[in-house]
Amino acid sequence: MPDRIIYADNAATTRLSEAALAAMTPYLTGQYGNPSSLYSFGQQSRQAVERARHTVAEALGCAPREVFFTSGGSESDNWALKMGAALMKSRGKTHLISTAFEHHAVLHTLKQLERDSSPRAADSSPRAADSSPRAADRFTVTLLPVYENGVVRPADLAEAITPQTGLVSVMFANNEIGTIQPIAEIGAICRAAGVLFHTDAVQAAGHIPIDFKGMQIDLLSLSGHKFHGPKGVGGLLIRNGLRLDNLIAGGAQEGGRRAGTENVAGVAGMAAALAEAAGTMAADAEKMSRQRDRLIREIQAAIPRCRLNGDPVLRLPNNVNMSFEGIEGESLLLRLDYVDKICASTGSACTTNSLVPSHVLMAIGLPVEVSHGSLRLSLSAETTDEEIDHIIKVLPGHVDWLREKSPLWENICRNEGI
Repeated sequence: MPDRIIYADNAATTRLSEAALAAMTPYLTGQYGNPSSLYSFGQQSRQAVERARHTVAEALGCAPREVFFTSGGSESDNWALKMGAALMKSRGKTHLISTAFEHHAVLHTLKQLERDSSPRAADSSPRAADSSPRAADRFTVTLLPVYENGVVRPADLAEAITPQTGLVSVMFANNEIGTIQPIAEIGAICRAAGVLFHTDAVQAAGHIPIDFKGMQIDLLSLSGHKFHGPKGVGGLLIRNGLRLDNLIAGGAQEGGRRAGTENVAGVAGMAAALAEAAGTMAADAEKMSRQRDRLIREIQAAIPRCRLNGDPVLRLPNNVNMSFEGIEGESLLLRLDYVDKICASTGSACTTNSLVPSHVLMAIGLPVEVSHGSLRLSLSAETTDEEIDHIIKVLPGHVDWLREKSPLWENICRNEGI
């Protein structure tokens, strides 16, 4: 058994960087003032928040006044979708468009918007008919297909937009299979149609270039712990001039847009991590892409009846997602952990404990039994070539061991003469 953990689950979360920790420490110890206080001790915290705002803006191609700090990606997604939909509803636009393989923070929020605006959500009193939402006030949702390669086609979006469309939400890069979407094209289509465009960039920020203004994005979500920042802090970029209602009511923090005392240490740490990631992005991407491609190539050569999920080129530098016929991904995950101390995932971290097939893999057309045999390996700039060597060495043996005990694999072999 190896002496140390091989961590290959960076899409779930990343190690806190030294730069992030150093930026956080003063605000966890001596400089603990409330940033809303008028005295100088509190204003030290206020200055830290504003410096972080400028840092995030520089990294993502937006203005500092367009950066609003949140508790993470899920809150940012909820704020963008719920309040963006409400804004466009006030303009008579209640049609929402997204994709079939979004993160659940997006898909579940869209379902909630549909449900809460439906007739069933109305009061059951005798006046229910009067209070029931009119058809024109009910949100409807169109989910675009993503095809076998896991990439949205801009032509499908252009065709789906109607005069009633108010908001489009397409993730920048998928959290499970790592496919990168044509965000600039989607932004141009939405801007020309007068439709709000939100992108969940939680997996993309800090890993691939983002130009908020140049890509014509209206709303963008990010989360610090995906790029070596702390957990529990994120952000929502809101295009200047776009006034969304508050998701969280209360105080006047974040320019009156998001109530709650700011997580000063978290904000400072996230900004430091993002700046560091932006500075080394090109070199890190080159290294991880090389390791990613070697992993894919060697695994495919060593293990029969496996497939790469997602586009081989239009994918994040650190993402490898493969399916192995005849086994359960959960069993493979446990063997990798117990025998070789390899940390990986069978899908997104939010659904690892679920036996329901990955909605992402189902969206790209995988059969249920193949979806269950998926493994996601997500690298970081800290991943070594020796760790890649070890994964390549031990993975085939674990797959063979599980297949030897699998009735499903036995049936495959019998039916196809393997």
